[in-house]
Amino acid sequence: MSPARGMALKLFALFLFMVMASLIKASSSEVPSFQAVFFRSFFALPVIVIWLAARKELSTGLRTRSPAAHFWRGIIGTSAMACGFAALGLLPLPEVTAIGFASPLITVLLAAALLGEKVRSFRLGAVGIGLFGVLVILWPRLSLSPDKMNEAAMLGVVLVLASAGLRSLAQIHIRRMVQLEQTSAVVFYFSLTATLLSLFTIPFGWVMPSGPVLFMLICAGLIGGVGQIFLTSSYRFAEASVLAPFEYASMLYALVFGYVLFGEVPTGIMMIGVFIVTLAGALIIWRERQLGLARGKARRTMTPQG
Repeated sequence: MSPARGMALKLFALFLFMVMASLIKASSSEVPSFQAVFFRSFFALPVIVIWLAARKELSTGLRTRSPAAHFWRGIIGTSAMACGFAALGLLPLPEVTAIGFASPLITVLLAAALLGEKVRSFRLGAVGIGLFGVLVILWPRLSLSPDKMNEAAMLGVVLVLASAGLRSLAQIHIRRMVQLEQTSAVVFYFSLTATLLSLFTIPFGWVMPSGPVLFMLICAGLIGGVGQIFLTSSYRFAEASVLAPFEYASMLYALVFGYVLFGEVPTGIMMIGVFIVTLAGALIIWRERQLGLARGKARRTMTPQG
């Protein structure tokens, strides 16, 4: 294990994902979200295949025991991606990123409901704090009078919340899948399924993008594929509990990219909400780490018979 290397890989992966999101946002005025999903997924496939071939895992890494599980993971993940991409065209990049932090909070609740995981009062309290932070971020949108309410922005809020919920559901599904499936297979078949599913939306508004937008979409797919590899690789060098706090580096990237590329300046209320959500996430991560250490200590003191 090399935690420093794992941290560096995770931070670089998140940077690449923010570059990808910026490219998708820049192209959103010209192409619909499902068309962007196609480019993001299709052009990630060769990157993933080359990576597996270089690791000599092409024959084993794509082996699957449950094609149906990959199909449903693809349905959920593709829907989440499409909602997120559509929201990027309607809301500032920092706001989309901040609201998206609701996903790990929702995952805690879904894990309790669908997987039967025990969620005690500490984590429930942290989830409540985090959801309050999301409400603070959304408050300027919700407090507008009906005649002043920006319908496009409200649709963006609905889409990014839907994306967060679907991503949480996908995480729960993946927790079940990885008990039987290799991570490489989960990554590859998701990109493949998303590519195929997005093709069914061709009759619903696909357009021929201009040269610059086409270039941005292709780059988004390639960069997204590379980012996925760096993210996956980061967990080879550090534990998930060590890397989890670095997820919030996405917010710093979003603030810089949003300001430099799109002239988006976050409001004070939004930053207060971001602080509350980040605090809640940090509490959950800390609690998960403490529970993990306790479980590890218990295993070390068990007799050989268990």
